[in-house]
Amino acid sequence: MCSKSAVAPLDRIKILLQAHNSHYRHLGVFSGLKEIVRKESLIALYKGNGAQMVRVFPYAATQFTAFEFYSQLMNRVFANNKHAGKFAAGSCAGATAVMLTYPLDVIRARLAFQVTGEHKYTGISHAAISIFRHEGGFRGLYRGFVPTLCGMVPYAGLSFYFFELLKMCCMKYAPQFTCTPSSRNTGGLALSVSAKLLCGGFAGAIAQSFSYPMDVTRRRMQLAMMNPETAKFGMGMVRTLVLIYRENGIVNGLYRGMSINYLRASPMVAVSFAVYELMKQLLNLDTGLKL
Repeated sequence: MCSKSAVAPLDRIKILLQAHNSHYRHLGVFSGLKEIVRKESLIALYKGNGAQMVRVFPYAATQFTAFEFYSQLMNRVFANNKHAGKFAAGSCAGATAVMLTYPLDVIRARLAFQVTGEHKYTGISHAAISIFRHEGGFRGLYRGFVPTLCGMVPYAGLSFYFFELLKMCCMKYAPQFTCTPSSRNTGGLALSVSAKLLCGGFAGAIAQSFSYPMDVTRRRMQLAMMNPETAKFGMGMVRTLVLIYRENGIVNGLYRGMSINYLRASPMVAVSFAVYELMKQLLNLDTGLKL
């Protein structure tokens, strides 16, 4: 919740740019943010963040809890390859969380895509009921789920894997710069807050580079039914990928908004992992790290 709130304005402009919103498609990141404030209001930068908070609480709770569970399981399955175990645990955790909370992600995207004066939905409940009634029930609420799952496997797997790898490297090779001696739960070693942020930021940037085209595909499918012109993007993952490529190419299509994604993903994942690690220490849930 802390990480998503920290980057909510960047999240909204990313959605508007990804889906080529007619009011903002010609703008860049910072000019787009200025235009949102001018055209709508300052609070409009956080449009859809309420639905995001409703979604991210169970999502992140499920993801991190599942990661701890899958880590123990995968350590036994991949006893001879800890790297594969970490990647598999992260991927399974991300997939589990997405399956449980995906409809809220669709609703949040719809609310964030709306422009003041052109509202189709009045809130979370209205959006959920409207999608369910007019777009095929649960099928509408899970529109774009397949590309989300395809993108989540490398994204979650790589973000968890690289965070754990970078954390271990910091504690093993540079403890004098990256660790504090105050933790009771890790044998006297714990990463400093700045080191946690740095490791999380790098992990998020690397993971997003691989999974971003699927993120764009997911958004186009989620928002396809908001107007007749974009309904063609709601016919399936492969068809949507091909349409995006044909109409806008790779840079302006499949990687549309990638620059802003680096701006939001790195601090978002950094804050997420840092707060998670801090909460584990405060709640005495650290299990220790074997170097």
